[in-house]
Amino acid sequence: MGYRGPTACAAAGVTYRQLDYWARTGLVEPTLRPASGSGAQRLYSFRDILALKLVKRLLDTGISLQQIRAVVVHLRDRGVDDLTQVTLLSDGLSVYEAVSPDEVIDLLADGQGVFGIAVGRVAQELEGTLAELPSAGLARTLSQARRSSSDEKALRAGRRVR
Repeated sequence: MGYRGPTACAAAGVTYRQLDYWARTGLVEPTLRPASGSGAQRLYSFRDILALKLVKRLLDTGISLQQIRAVVVHLRDRGVDDLTQVTLLSDGLSVYEAVSPDEVIDLLADGQGVFGIAVGRVAQELEGTLAELPSAGLARTLSQARRSSSDEKALRAGRRVR
Protein backbone atom coordinates (compact mmCIF):
# COMPACT_ATOMS: atom_id res chain seq x y z
CA MET A 1 0.00 0.00 0.00
CA GLY A 2 1.40 3.36 -0.99
CA TYR A 3 0.54 6.93 -0.14
CA ARG A 4 1.11 10.05 -2.23
CA GLY A 5 2.88 13.15 -0.97
CA PRO A 6 -0.16 15.14 0.21
CA THR A 7 -1.44 12.16 2.21
CA ALA A 8 2.01 11.57 3.70
CA CYS A 9 2.18 15.25 4.70
CA ALA A 10 -1.23 15.21 6.36
CA ALA A 11 -0.53 11.98 8.23
CA ALA A 12 2.94 13.01 9.43
CA GLY A 13 2.04 16.62 10.17
CA VAL A 14 4.68 18.12 7.88
CA THR A 15 4.53 20.61 5.05
CA TYR A 16 5.00 19.57 1.44
CA ARG A 17 8.13 21.73 1.36
CA GLN A 18 9.60 19.72 4.27
CA LEU A 19 8.61 16.46 2.61
CA ASP A 20 10.26 17.49 -0.65
CA TYR A 21 13.44 18.72 1.05
CA TRP A 22 13.79 15.59 3.17
CA ALA A 23 13.30 13.39 0.09
CA ARG A 24 15.83 15.37 -1.99
CA THR A 25 18.44 15.30 0.79
CA GLY A 26 17.91 11.62 1.58
CA LEU A 27 16.61 12.08 5.12
CA VAL A 28 13.37 10.21 4.41
CA GLU A 29 12.97 9.01 0.85
CA PRO A 30 9.88 7.29 -0.51
CA THR A 31 10.66 3.59 -0.82
CA LEU A 32 7.76 2.59 -3.06
CA ARG A 33 8.25 5.13 -5.85
CA PRO A 34 10.90 7.84 -5.75
CA ALA A 35 10.49 10.93 -7.92
CA SER A 36 11.94 10.16 -11.31
CA GLY A 37 11.53 13.45 -13.10
CA SER A 38 9.27 16.42 -13.49
CA GLY A 39 5.69 15.59 -12.63
CA ALA A 40 6.48 12.14 -11.22
CA GLN A 41 4.64 11.44 -7.99
CA ARG A 42 6.45 9.93 -5.04
CA LEU A 43 4.80 7.02 -3.28
CA TYR A 44 5.45 6.54 0.44
CA SER A 45 5.06 3.35 2.48
CA PHE A 46 3.65 3.20 5.99
CA ARG A 47 7.20 2.84 7.31
CA ASP A 48 8.27 5.98 5.38
CA ILE A 49 5.43 8.00 6.90
CA LEU A 50 6.26 6.65 10.36
CA ALA A 51 9.84 7.90 9.84
CA LEU A 52 8.47 11.29 8.73
CA LYS A 53 6.32 11.52 11.84
CA LEU A 54 9.28 10.61 14.08
CA VAL A 55 11.49 13.21 12.37
CA LYS A 56 8.79 15.83 12.94
CA ARG A 57 8.47 14.93 16.62
CA LEU A 58 12.23 15.02 17.14
CA LEU A 59 12.48 18.41 15.39
CA ASP A 60 9.65 19.74 17.55
CA THR A 61 11.65 18.81 20.66
CA GLY A 62 14.72 20.72 19.49
CA ILE A 63 16.92 17.87 18.26
CA SER A 64 19.31 18.97 15.50
CA LEU A 65 18.75 17.74 11.96
CA GLN A 66 22.23 16.19 12.07
CA GLN A 67 21.26 14.08 15.11
CA ILE A 68 17.96 13.19 13.48
CA ARG A 69 19.78 11.97 10.36
CA ALA A 70 21.80 9.59 12.55
CA VAL A 71 18.61 8.33 14.21
CA VAL A 72 16.88 7.77 10.85
CA VAL A 73 19.85 5.81 9.51
CA HIS A 74 19.79 3.64 12.63
CA LEU A 75 16.02 3.07 12.45
CA ARG A 76 16.14 2.20 8.72
CA ASP A 77 17.92 -1.00 9.68
CA ARG A 78 14.90 -2.15 11.69
CA GLY A 79 11.51 -3.36 10.45
CA VAL A 80 8.21 -1.79 11.47
CA ASP A 81 7.56 -4.66 13.91
CA ASP A 82 10.86 -4.03 15.66
CA LEU A 83 10.19 -0.29 15.73
CA THR A 84 6.98 -0.74 17.68
CA GLN A 85 9.05 -1.97 20.63
CA VAL A 86 11.39 1.03 20.59
CA THR A 87 11.23 4.10 22.80
CA LEU A 88 13.40 7.03 21.75
CA LEU A 89 14.72 9.08 24.65
CA SER A 90 16.69 12.30 24.52
CA ASP A 91 18.41 14.74 26.80
CA GLY A 92 18.11 17.43 24.14
CA LEU A 93 21.55 16.74 22.68
CA SER A 94 21.65 13.02 22.01
CA VAL A 95 19.01 10.44 21.18
CA TYR A 96 18.97 7.05 22.89
CA GLU A 97 17.08 3.89 22.01
CA ALA A 98 15.43 1.71 24.64
CA VAL A 99 13.66 -1.55 23.84
CA SER A 100 12.64 -2.58 27.33
CA PRO A 101 11.19 -0.86 30.39
CA ASP A 102 14.44 -1.62 32.24
CA GLU A 103 16.46 0.26 29.64
CA VAL A 104 14.12 3.24 29.92
CA ILE A 105 14.53 3.23 33.70
CA ASP A 106 18.34 2.94 33.39
CA LEU A 107 18.50 5.92 31.03
CA LEU A 108 16.26 7.99 33.28
CA ALA A 109 18.21 6.98 36.39
CA ASP A 110 21.45 8.11 34.73
CA GLY A 111 19.82 11.46 34.04
CA GLN A 112 20.12 10.96 30.28
CA GLY A 113 16.47 11.01 29.28
CA VAL A 114 14.42 14.17 29.35
CA PHE A 115 11.63 13.13 27.01
CA GLY A 116 10.63 9.97 25.25
CA ILE A 117 8.79 8.92 22.10
CA ALA A 118 7.18 5.48 22.19
CA VAL A 119 7.42 4.48 18.53
CA GLY A 120 4.72 1.81 18.86
CA ARG A 121 2.21 4.40 20.00
CA VAL A 122 3.20 6.72 17.16
CA ALA A 123 2.66 3.82 14.71
CA GLN A 124 -0.81 3.15 16.16
CA GLU A 125 -1.67 6.84 15.97
CA LEU A 126 -0.47 6.92 12.36
CA GLU A 127 -2.63 3.93 11.41
CA GLY A 128 -5.67 5.74 12.79
CA THR A 129 -4.78 8.97 11.02
CA LEU A 130 -4.29 7.22 7.67
CA ALA A 131 -7.59 5.38 8.04
CA GLU A 132 -9.40 8.68 8.60
CA LEU A 133 -7.85 10.56 5.67
CA PRO A 134 -10.25 10.60 2.71
CA SER A 135 -7.45 10.84 0.14
CA ALA A 136 -5.78 7.68 1.44
CA GLY A 137 -8.97 5.72 0.92
CA LEU A 138 -9.42 7.33 -2.49
CA ALA A 139 -5.90 6.30 -3.53
CA ARG A 140 -6.65 2.73 -2.44
CA THR A 141 -9.96 2.74 -4.32
CA LEU A 142 -8.38 4.15 -7.48
CA SER A 143 -5.55 1.64 -7.31
CA GLN A 144 -7.99 -1.24 -6.89
CA ALA A 145 -10.16 0.13 -9.72
CA ARG A 146 -7.17 0.34 -12.05
CA ARG A 147 -6.17 -3.23 -11.24
CA SER A 148 -9.67 -4.61 -11.75
CA SER A 149 -10.09 -2.54 -14.91
CA SER A 150 -6.86 -3.89 -16.40
CA ASP A 151 -7.80 -7.41 -15.27
CA GLU A 152 -11.16 -7.01 -17.00
CA LYS A 153 -9.47 -5.79 -20.18
CA ALA A 154 -7.08 -8.74 -20.08
CA LEU A 155 -9.98 -11.15 -19.65
CA ARG A 156 -11.85 -9.58 -22.57
CA ALA A 157 -8.75 -9.78 -24.73
CA GLY A 158 -8.30 -13.39 -23.69
CA ARG A 159 -11.88 -14.22 -24.69
CA ARG A 160 -11.40 -12.70 -28.13
CA VAL A 161 -8.30 -14.77 -28.79
CA ARG A 162 -10.05 -18.03 -27.97
